[in-house]
Parts: sequence; structure tokens; C-alpha cells
Amino acid sequence: MNNKSNRIVVTGLGTVTPYGVGVKSFWEGIKNGKSCISDKTTLYDRENNPIKICGQYLDFDPTLYLDPKEAKRLDRYIQFALIASDEAVKDAGITAENTDSYRFGVIVGSGSGGLMTMQNSEKDMLFKGPARCTPFTVPMMIVNMAAGMIGIRHQAKGKNFATVSACATGGHSIGEAARTILYGDADVMIAGGSEAAICDIGMGAFCAARTLSKNTDNPEKASRPFDKDRNGFIMSEGAGLLVLESLEHAQKRGAKIYAELIGYGTSCDAYNMVAPEPMGEGAAKTMMNALNDAGIKPEDVDYINTHGTSTCVGDVAEIKGILKVFGDYALSGKLAISSTKSMHGHALGAAGGIEAVACVEAMQNNIVPPTINLDNLDEEIPKELNLVPHKAQNKELNIVMSNSFGFGGQNVSLIFKKFN
Repeated sequence: MNNKSNRIVVTGLGTVTPYGVGVKSFWEGIKNGKSCISDKTTLYDRENNPIKICGQYLDFDPTLYLDPKEAKRLDRYIQFALIASDEAVKDAGITAENTDSYRFGVIVGSGSGGLMTMQNSEKDMLFKGPARCTPFTVPMMIVNMAAGMIGIRHQAKGKNFATVSACATGGHSIGEAARTILYGDADVMIAGGSEAAICDIGMGAFCAARTLSKNTDNPEKASRPFDKDRNGFIMSEGAGLLVLESLEHAQKRGAKIYAELIGYGTSCDAYNMVAPEPMGEGAAKTMMNALNDAGIKPEDVDYINTHGTSTCVGDVAEIKGILKVFGDYALSGKLAISSTKSMHGHALGAAGGIEAVACVEAMQNNIVPPTINLDNLDEEIPKELNLVPHKAQNKELNIVMSNSFGFGGQNVSLIFKKFN
């Protein structure tokens, strides 16, 4: 991005997470090391599923934020996306008077789209007949509808599409939105991811794939990235969206600026459908691509928000990738490295968006959110690394990196810089 004339800044943030609606509740939760994983889910059949815990937004009522009639016609993942977009757009101060609607776009993706709608419509078809499917089945189910509905809601008439790259989705959306602005195709973009896969089919499928933690006795302790006793990730849900804007446009309308997006790197492991390349080659290449795009050295990065899902193979592969890129600098302990998924779980396609918000908030507050539940470090991970165990750390943060890696070996790294 350093070779392009346009600078890309973040002017708005919006989240829906198991902590609730809004960036404030999300940041307060992760800053204080509070887990939002519980066994009180109402979204799937816990009795017949060995996985009893997840990161559900338990008290979610879409009618507090959306018209009740409209809400009935929207899958949960679309509801999350719209609510997060409202916060982000309001936060950014984007209006019809200060932004050309045809240069205002949306790239918001999802790993699975309306999975709950798909499940419920299949039940209707099987037990009641095809005619009993809601006529809104298709628009509630398809992955691009969150982006489309955000465009309608905010009259964003520019580029509009959805990325689908599993758990790298949110990161890809943000990076591609930045490129859209860099190449002069938009002034403002809403970007990120949304996911609502906590349902019978979602939980059943990931359980069958043996990727979820069975540590159901103590939900708040179940997500334990980098810990030798980890045994899988915790399914979560939500949305994380950023408003990206050209610096020129933001300054012209007097917008407040949170941060600058200076680097975007991608790669593909080309190794396995679900497992990462074990030596971290793809992860390393992605991080190097982002550093080169930003025009900075590894030693310039103050903090990495890792993908860090709490799977046995994924965590070690990512650390190996970090060591290939950051080497002695990482081993010195000067580079802070943490996984906020230890607290909010893994929101799949929304993870990259949610964690990008976490990175921006970390820079705003000069606080590194912790990796909770890191009681016994995996033997394959060097003890010299600063993995920010248990409690947040106060640290001057000028440049931060956010990693997102997905099934299919799809990798994304984003780099944000404190604006000055």
C-alpha cells in the first residue's frame, strides 16, 4: 500500500459479540480478561450434542435495533451485520451530505451465511412440504445478503460484494475494501464479517470434524490458545465492521481518525482442506507480504493479534510462522502476542473483523488484551515469547498486526498504524 498515493484510514467501528452490541462492551470485556463462553445456549440441541458450550449472544433481541417485520425476514447473521453497520456508520459520521453514495461501498462476508435459515427451511420442506418454505429462504441464506442489506440501509451504491474464505473472511473483506479505495474506485467502504453458525447443523458439523473443545465442565476455561491442555476451539458468533476511508476524504469532512491501515498480505498454504501447513510457511509468507506492503520491518510491529484458535495444530503452526518472520525480536519478549479468542471464542468468518476492531482499540488505549487460560505453555512454543498471559499489558502501541487463517489454507494479515 505504501506504493499508492491514497492513504487508508479507519473512521468508524461497529461490533456485535457475545458481550453485547457495541464496541464499548466488547473492548471492556477483552481488556479485562472476561470470558463470554457459557453453557446457557438456546440455539441448538445441547442434549444430543457432546459440545455443551459456545459463545452465544444470549440476550440478543433484534427488534431493539431493527423493525420487527424486517427482522423476521433476516437471518441472524444479517441482523448482526446491519446492527454493527449502524454503529460503524454513526461512529464515522457518514451522511448523504458528506459522501457521494456512488463512491460509498460495502465488502462484508461470512463463512457460512444463513446456516440457521438453511437448517430451518430444510426441516420445513421435509416435514411440511416444499410449499411451506418461507419465500425469503434464499435471500436469508445467501452469503452476499449482509453486504446487500447494508448497502440498502445506508444507501451505499458503490462496489458491493461478499468475501467467503472461511475464517479468513473478515480479514479479506477489510483488505479488499482498502484496495478498492487505493485504486480510486471508492472514497468510503464498510468492511468486515458477520457469522451466526451456532445451530444444530453448525455445531454438529464442527463436532464431527473434531475441531471443537469438549472441555464443557468449565466453559470460561475452555478456550486456551497456546496451552498444552487445549483441545479445540469454541464456536462463537457476531459481527465486526470497520469504516475505511481515503485520508483525503476523511480530512475534507473533518472526520475523527482511529488508525491507518498500512499493510495487507495474503497467501494460500496449498496443503490441506482443514489443517494448516505445519511449519507455518503460509502464515510466514502472509505476514511478510503484509510487512512488505506496509514498507516496514518486523521490529516495527508492537503487537500481533493472532488467529490463535486453540486447536492443537493451528496454534503451533502460527507460532512457527511468527518465529520465521520475527525471530529474535519475538524471542526478546518485546513483541506482544495474544489471542483474544481465549475470551470471545471463534466467530469464524466474523473473526477477522472483530479482531481488527480489537487491534484498533488496543492502539487507541495502549493496552494489549490478554491470552487468558494460558496456564501451561505448549512444549513446542518457546517460553521466551510474550504471549500476554492472563492479564492485559500496558504498552505503547504504534503498529499492530491482525492474523486470520481459514480452512482451505487461506491466510490474511492486516497491519494498522496509529494515525499521526
